[in-house]
Amino acid sequence: MSAPRDLRASGLLNVAAGIAVIASVVATSQEGIPDLGPAMAFLAFIAVGELLRIALPNGRQAAPLAAAGALGYALLPGFSGHPVTISIGLAVSVVTLGSAVGAFPRALVGRGMNLEELSRRALTTLFTAAIFRPLLPYLAPDPSKPDWRLALAMILAAVLAGVVDALLAAAVRANDSHRPLKAAVRDEFRALIGIASAITATGVLIALASSKIGYYALPVFAVPLLLTQFSFRRYATIDATYLQTIQSLSKVTEVGGYTEKGHSTRVARLAVMVAREIGVSERALDDLRYAALMHDIGQLSLSQPIPGGTTTLLAYHDQKRIADLGADVIEQAGLERAALIVRRQADPYRPQRGNLDDSLPIESRIIKVCNAYDDLVGASTEGDRMASAVERLELSVDRDYDPQVVDTLARIVERQLDYVY
Repeated sequence: MSAPRDLRASGLLNVAAGIAVIASVVATSQEGIPDLGPAMAFLAFIAVGELLRIALPNGRQAAPLAAAGALGYALLPGFSGHPVTISIGLAVSVVTLGSAVGAFPRALVGRGMNLEELSRRALTTLFTAAIFRPLLPYLAPDPSKPDWRLALAMILAAVLAGVVDALLAAAVRANDSHRPLKAAVRDEFRALIGIASAITATGVLIALASSKIGYYALPVFAVPLLLTQFSFRRYATIDATYLQTIQSLSKVTEVGGYTEKGHSTRVARLAVMVAREIGVSERALDDLRYAALMHDIGQLSLSQPIPGGTTTLLAYHDQKRIADLGADVIEQAGLERAALIVRRQADPYRPQRGNLDDSLPIESRIIKVCNAYDDLVGASTEGDRMASAVERLELSVDRDYDPQVVDTLARIVERQLDYVY
């Protein structure tokens, strides 16, 4: 049995963060905390921010206030017009303790502690403090009079910290979903660009303002980020509600007896797994998911259900008719891209003349393969049946099915068989 890949990436990240935190706590215990007031203020701010964590689309979570507080403390040049002594170890210790305090109540109610993100925050704080704190005496000899050089250095350090955090997140995400690293990095930057810019700006502003007005800077400059966080929360809620609505609509074919129970959900889940591993952008995954959930909705036009709902066994013109009717319905809902994917799902990878159809969307090719696989396997978890279904698909590679999609599906099924056995 092969070891799950996701244990290696997240495990290494957590181990690295654990070593950094232990070393920081030991160093802090020896050095002490010269400026306890600012440390406690930022610790409390980070804890509250962690408690107000939000969910983002595509399974991501974020704690913008906590991230901004961590960044602000690592970059803090002074406090209330006085210099502060913040070692690298102290920065990591305060951020980690604040994050843990804020995560603890969520863990008590069964929401988990998001250990991966806490580890990333600790390592990002370590990186930020390591590159910025040694330069601070040269940039701001008088913390009560910050100038443009200090502000520019803080912005550059914050941007670099955001890049490091995104790269760490992409590495873990790529490992978790067997996704190409390049695609994971691209998606991570696209997904976090909006909220990351707000976090960076807030963290730098808090650090600069704290050097002048002290404790008041934390609540004052948290308000804009709170409003931004509220907007992201509403967007994620709307996105989740939209997906739930489409999932409900996709069950109409099951209720009417046109498809087997759970068919559309299984096809959608498998299609997303295949797409991620191939490297389809997460921006395109929503349309793929919607199309996969509703790919059989055209069967409602049939006077009699197909036995078992297996459209794979139908002649091409019948498959095409069902796809076109389903696409017409989806198009009326304003989902043009999903409608196109469904409309082309029956088309062969190579037309009769043998040439590749360059206009055939990769999402349509994925749904065609995943639909055929589920028609053969259904809800069964029998290893022999799963392996036999892949072999049957491989016999039609290059004519009906995209070889890359079938190969990717075969790897996924092989991993599933490893878990079974």
